[in-house]
Parts: sequence; C-alpha cells; structure tokens
Amino acid sequence: MVVGQGPAGLPLAMRAVEAGFRVVGLDEDEWRVKRLNAGEPCAEGVGAAALAAAHASGRYAASADAADASGFDVCVLTSPVRMRGGAPDLGPLGSAAGRIVPFLRPGATVVLEGTAYPGTTEEFVRPLLEQGSGLRAGDDFHLGHSPHRAEPGNPRWRLGNTPKVVSGVDAASLRAVTDFYGRLVRETVPVSSPRVSELCALLESARAHVGAALANELSIFAAHLGVDVWEAVEAAASTPFGHAAVAPCPGLEDSCLPLDVAYLPWGIRRGVGRGFRLVEAANDVNAHMPAHVVDRLGLALNRRCRSIRGSRILLLGLSPVEVAKTLCRLGARVRAADPHADDLVVPAGVEVVEPDAAEMARADAVVVLGGQDCYDYDLVQRASRFVFDTRGRCRGPNVERL
Repeated sequence: MVVGQGPAGLPLAMRAVEAGFRVVGLDEDEWRVKRLNAGEPCAEGVGAAALAAAHASGRYAASADAADASGFDVCVLTSPVRMRGGAPDLGPLGSAAGRIVPFLRPGATVVLEGTAYPGTTEEFVRPLLEQGSGLRAGDDFHLGHSPHRAEPGNPRWRLGNTPKVVSGVDAASLRAVTDFYGRLVRETVPVSSPRVSELCALLESARAHVGAALANELSIFAAHLGVDVWEAVEAAASTPFGHAAVAPCPGLEDSCLPLDVAYLPWGIRRGVGRGFRLVEAANDVNAHMPAHVVDRLGLALNRRCRSIRGSRILLLGLSPVEVAKTLCRLGARVRAADPHADDLVVPAGVEVVEPDAAEMARADAVVVLGGQDCYDYDLVQRASRFVFDTRGRCRGPNVERL
C-alpha cells in the first residue's frame, strides 16, 4: 500500500507494480482516485502509458478506502508534512497513520518516505502505530524512514536508478526496509537510524534552497549589471569538478524547492536553541523572488509602453502562486496554463486556458514560470509578442530572461 498518490506516491506505486508488487494507491482525494482509476495520471513523472500498463497488469488500483489494503505487507506513507505557523503541521501525516492502524498486523513493514524533522518517525509515527494497534515496532512490525529523491524534469535519474537511503528503528526493520526498496532500485544506502535518514533528506533540501538562493541573488545583480545570468550559469556548469549546477527560479513554491526545508532551522532551534542562519537567509531570498519577478515584468512592459494594469498576461505554470495573485491585484488580466491545474487552488481572477498559439498571440506578455517540459517552447517563442522567461528555456529578440 502506498498512502498518497501525488508526486512522491504515484511514481513509487508505478515502480512497485513494475517490480511485481500488488499495489493499492490510497488517497483521501476521491476526485484524484477517480481520475487514476480512469487512467488519467495526476502527478509529474508518470505518464498515461505507465498508468495504463499498471492497470493492465491487474496489480494496481487507487482507492480512498483503507480497508481495500487490509492485510498489507508493506505500507509507504508519502503524506507531506508542511510548515504552518512556524512549526511542522503533522496533521496530514497523523491522519494517514491513523487510517492504516486498523490493518497493521505482525510482520508488516511501514516506511515514512519524505522530508521530516529528525525524530518524526520515532517520536510521532511510532507511538501512533503502537498505541492504535497494540503492536510494538521492532518486535511485532518493522518501521523505517527513506527520503524521497526526485528532480522534476530530469530524464536521466528516475526512481529505479537513483540510490535510495534507507533506515529502520532496529536491525530487523532496516533489513525489511532494505529488502523492499532493493526490489525497486539499483542501489540502497543503509544508515544507522531514521534520524540520520531524516537529516539526510533535510540536507538535500537545504542544498537545493541554498543553491537556488545563490543563483536568484546573482540574477538580481546581473540584471542591474546588464549581464545574462543564464549564460553565466551555463558556462559555470561546464566545470568538471567542485560545482553543483544551480539556476534561478521564481520562488519558494517551485516544485524543485521543497518548502519543508524550513524544518532544518526549526529543528535546530528546537534542539539546540539557535537558528540555522544560512538556510534562513536562503529562504528569505527565495521567498522574495515572486515580487522580483513581477517587478521585472512591470519594467519590461513599461519599456514596451504598457503597464501591468490592463495587460493580458499568460502564465505558463501557476507556481509560485504569489505571482498570479500579485498580478491580479495590480489589475492585470491573467490567464494561466498548467498541466496540474486540476490539483491546484487557482487564485480568484485567473482563467485557466490551453497553451495554444492563439492564446499566446493574444497575450501582451507570456511568462514562463513552470519548470515542466510539457510546453512547446519553440511555439512559445514564435507565437508570442513578448516572453518573460524565468526558466532560461527561450531565446530570441522577443525574449527577456530572469
């Protein structure tokens, strides 16, 4: 059973089916369940062909009823844990754990997969499962943690060929978790405890945030200096040593930047009484990027004798949503094209449209926000009068890049 059929859970479910497991994809969203059972994928990285193959195998079904997974051997919890009010919101994870408790049986394995502050598996999930079931982790069932690793849009590294960090609350749990993921991936990387695994996930998230913040701040300076930051980014990526590729992005809600990196400063403050200044500074830079995107767009329109107010603006991608909200507040007529619009809360005043040539031609500005490869960027450049590109995907005389 895989709890949660979003960006983490659905690819995992598909890979488990490929490996021969019979999988129930549990999700509280009944609309998502209906779409999945109708053959409509609703998470990046899983196409219609993969979902159709899973259904054809007879080993996959989505469900909103946990009873459909009774008697499970392995349960992976992919419910996201987000920050709310300055602290982790464990409500969704607690709800997910509570739904599976009635069906937890001796010998089963439960894995928390995702980013969580160190201690979540042992201090939060473990007591919920033990108290609800009357069983003891380690003695009666296996419990562990494994970070979710994915880079949206990366065609080279997929779940199957990406090394998987695994952990367990005891030696038997570690073996069970390792055996399960060993059937899904080429290489497992065992660590000594769930706390180490959870800190590993936060380290990887923090590295992404800090790298993006560096590139974002450089993009702000480069614009004032009249330098194309994307050319510099591409040139820096050519070095064969000592450089992790970084690129600007439009804000914290970007799919490549997990919001849960805020756990790291929160967890350190909780544990040792001080903040994590580097990550906090990176969060501050990235949090201000939507406002910077709107400012740059406004300046670009002014140079074309237009203002944001009254302009027709087409957004390719809805995240970060603050860009759309701010443009609406400033009086723009905002359209948006996003393949995941059905799963997003569309801001008031935003009309969802298809990214066709006619829609692009009618826009005073087309803003490339999303990092997905689902857009025809050649068409974007040809059909649009003006493109403001926050992703470095387009080039040409009618294109201005972040």
